[in-house]
Order: sequence, then structure tokens, then C-alpha cells
Amino acid sequence: MISYRNVTKIYPDQSVALRNVSFDIKKGEFVSLVGKSGAGKTTLLKLLLAEERPTEGEVLFDDLLVHQLSPSSLPVLRRNIGMVFQDYKLLNSKTAYENVAYVMEVMGLEEDTIARDVREVLEIVGLGERAHHYPFQLSGGEKQRVAIARALIHRPNCIVADEPTGNLDPYHTRDIIRLLLKINELGTTVILATHNKEIVNRIGRRVLTLVEGQLVRDEEEGKFIVV
Repeated sequence: MISYRNVTKIYPDQSVALRNVSFDIKKGEFVSLVGKSGAGKTTLLKLLLAEERPTEGEVLFDDLLVHQLSPSSLPVLRRNIGMVFQDYKLLNSKTAYENVAYVMEVMGLEEDTIARDVREVLEIVGLGERAHHYPFQLSGGEKQRVAIARALIHRPNCIVADEPTGNLDPYHTRDIIRLLLKINELGTTVILATHNKEIVNRIGRRVLTLVEGQLVRDEEEGKFIVV
């Protein structure tokens, strides 16, 4: 489903973010991506979303060369990859329902379709009764659930979560990880970038470890090991 083939990324200031990174992710996998700050995790994810281009090598999503897609094709790619961020990126003037519905409205979908799909996805993330609350009325964990609902609204093949629990307390952290595991069990591929050792070790799934831009470890039932 996802393939990085000998990927190197060098920025104009000659800093090397990634060096000769290769791996594949199969449909339906749950993969944790770990490494210290500056290890290359965010760059690796940006390459998948075509927000960056590799200096060398190839990144493929469903057999498409991501960095060769035309600008008109990029929205289709990004609808197939739901993105969840550490800082939620919610619109404070809109309710939970409206935050999730907004993207569908921009696409011009019919109101009945929007209402049906938004209600369904809010139920999946456990926010059916909080649909009409604004972000300031929600806890950090609930805000992240809204962000996950927004990422799910297009029924993407893959969810990419970049430090989604970085601003959460331990209780809400466990809550969000359980939700991501539930989404994965429904068939969606999940890539979780995190610094949280406890989370990674508890999940017990595949772990990719980056050190100074190089993939140094790829373990099917891995642990958080960064030196």
C-alpha cells in the first residue's frame, strides 16, 4: 500500500533529513514511527502527503508515485490519507459537528449526505452527544476525537497521526490510542508518530525507528528503543 524506496531528503541548507530510507507498509497495518526530535519523522510523513519532494528515491501510495502527481490529483491523494495533528487544528468558531462537516461542504456535497456521514463518524469516535459543543467546551481528548472524526470523514485508506497525544494527559492519551486501534481493527491502515515510549510498548505492533534520518530498526512486534 505504502512504499518508500531508497528515499533521501536534503534541504537547501544541506541538512539531511532522511538518508536512503526503504520500507513497505501493507494495507491494514498499525505502524508506530519513533525517533528523537529531528530524526526525520515529520519529513517522512510530509513526503507521503506530497508536502515535500524526495531529493532521491520514490514514495508510493497505492502504486502511485506521490511526488509525480499533478496538482489537480493531490486532493484525491489527501482524501485517502486522513491526517491527525498534535494541536488539533480545529476551527474555534465552529461546533464539533461543523468542524467535521466543513470539508464536505467545501466539496459541495449534499446536505443530507453531510448530515448522515458526520453523525455516523461522530458516533464512531464517541462524540455523538457532544456534536454541538464548541472547541472551548471540549476537553483535550474530545478535541482530538473531533480531529480524528474529521480525518475519517472521507473514509480514507490510511490515517497518519503525528504526535496526536502530545498535549494530552495519560487518561486521554490511552483513550485516543484505543480509538486508533479500533479504527485499525475496522481495516484502516494507521501510522502513529510518537515520542511516547509507554504507548509504543503497550501497543506491541510494528515499530520503525529513525535515528538521524536513517531507518535503524524495523520490528514486527517492536519496542521503543532510541539511543
